[in-house]
Amino acid sequence: MLKRCAMLLCLAANGLATASEPVDLDMVSRIRQEAFHNSQVMATFSHLTEAIGPRLTNSPQMAEANAWTRGRFNAWGLANVRDEAFDGFGRGWEFSHASVQMLGPRTQPLHALPKAWTPGTAGPVEGEAMVVAIKKREDLDKYKGKLAGKILLLSEAREYVRGEKADSHRHDDAGLAELQAFSVPKDEKDSRAKRAKEYTERTELAKATNEFFVAEGALAALSISGWDNGIIRVGGGGSRKAGESAGIPELAMAAEHYNPLVRAVERGQTVKLRVDVDARFTDEADQPGYNTLAEIPGRGGKAGEIVMLGAHMDSWHTGTGAADNAAGVAVMMEAMRILKAVGARPDRTIRVALWSGEEQGLVGSQSHVARHFAAYPEPVDPAQQALPGSLREPTGPLQKKRDYERFSAYFNMDNGSGRFRGIYAQENLAAVPIFQAWLAPFHDVGATTVATRNTGSTDHIPFDRVGLPGFQFIQDRLDYFTNVHHSHLDTWDHVEPEDLKQAAAIVASFVYHAATREERMPRKPLLERD
Repeated sequence: MLKRCAMLLCLAANGLATASEPVDLDMVSRIRQEAFHNSQVMATFSHLTEAIGPRLTNSPQMAEANAWTRGRFNAWGLANVRDEAFDGFGRGWEFSHASVQMLGPRTQPLHALPKAWTPGTAGPVEGEAMVVAIKKREDLDKYKGKLAGKILLLSEAREYVRGEKADSHRHDDAGLAELQAFSVPKDEKDSRAKRAKEYTERTELAKATNEFFVAEGALAALSISGWDNGIIRVGGGGSRKAGESAGIPELAMAAEHYNPLVRAVERGQTVKLRVDVDARFTDEADQPGYNTLAEIPGRGGKAGEIVMLGAHMDSWHTGTGAADNAAGVAVMMEAMRILKAVGARPDRTIRVALWSGEEQGLVGSQSHVARHFAAYPEPVDPAQQALPGSLREPTGPLQKKRDYERFSAYFNMDNGSGRFRGIYAQENLAAVPIFQAWLAPFHDVGATTVATRNTGSTDHIPFDRVGLPGFQFIQDRLDYFTNVHHSHLDTWDHVEPEDLKQAAAIVASFVYHAATREERMPRKPLLERD
């Protein structure tokens, strides 16, 4: 039987200096056997998606998911199982029914779904469709006194664009080779200021528009889905904050049903619609959100050091949050179950985090990092306070917490449900040969690539932003960005069970090796924001 560290894998990574990294092949073999032949990942995934369903942050379904995952962690014998609050997220919201019907000039059911945090109609409402174009605050003035009893069409009609590529995609050798290329980034300072200005203008316009539509007596509003082919892509609208106007009922409609409405109105026809939405806020006041955490405690002198893995458990509300991101949650939970099942005894504590509020700007993971590891000082300017952390101007040097120097690495999954093909090193060149060694036992299941480039937009970013090693895996896209991302098609049927089994094995192996290697994971230099 191979002993731990009996084999040293010496690999040259992307032209970087060769390094030797111990790989415990006996443990990898046990992890693979448990992951591939005794998997529970689909049972976990199925319960999250088809028993609980969508998990909008602070909804009753999200509370149910927090409770259920705590129960699973306790049943598996994990330690320090808990929910950790982050303050002031906002109100809970849910919907149970939505329908739109064209009553004239002909009758037709129309496919549309409500935007989160928008009100219901309190029963069916009927009104004439009216096209409105609001690009800036001044545009509101031209509609004063004209919107009462109307159902508003907020988007322009969009020309259909035929697809030229397959809906589902797996990386081939050429595609993986392309990921090895690193693009030198542009200067961020001017870009950040521009994006902050655009964010502020967009937010202020949305608030003013919500209040205006209510004051003018409009009945409901429709906008076009961002994707064609009947796919309804939906996010948030209204306002989740108590004390702010949630506006009028607002729905996203399938493009092929929305476009004819605009064309008919523009031809001068009278279009009459009936809208019925049963949606409600489940809280009167703002509530904290909750991340769910659990641990496998370390042992010995390194027990106070931390290796983390995680995925966001919140989702949007119209599918079942399957690829985004019950897949990631099920994989991370399964990795913890595997480690317990094979009797892993890590030196460092392994902590799993199931985040909330990711879809609203990485809120849950940002809060955890700020509470336990590091944060930049909070701004005193109210305008800066209203911005997401990534868009704020520098406020001073990084303030490190006690656990900052005890932290080793964070591993994240949130690029759909596709098979792992490797990992992004996030410009941490010292990590590349380590990852190459850890991936070697998984070449036979397709995981071969370590890319030096960054990837963003998910929960490893709050770690990376404060100089802590945070990583996201390279995955096959499948139909994540063509059919399911933030759409009503994000359901069980678009997930490949074997891909989740493979991912869980790799995650379990990575976090085990991170928790047992002699040194913490190397860190790239921290660039203070300026």
